[in-house]
Amino acid sequence: MEDLILIVILAVIIGLAALYIYKQKKKGSKCIGCPYGCSCSKNTENGGKGCCDHN
Repeated sequence: MEDLILIVILAVIIGLAALYIYKQKKKGSKCIGCPYGCSCSKNTENGGKGCCDHN
């Protein structure tokens, strides 16, 4: 029974993560995990570096 509960919890977590990624890609986010994802352009800022290269 514990195995079933663990499998259900993991399935819910993975499902919610997949849903979040799907929604963000549908909105057009270039870098989902990047805090600058909505404010920078992948090709124009930072001399053509990727969006998450804000170091």
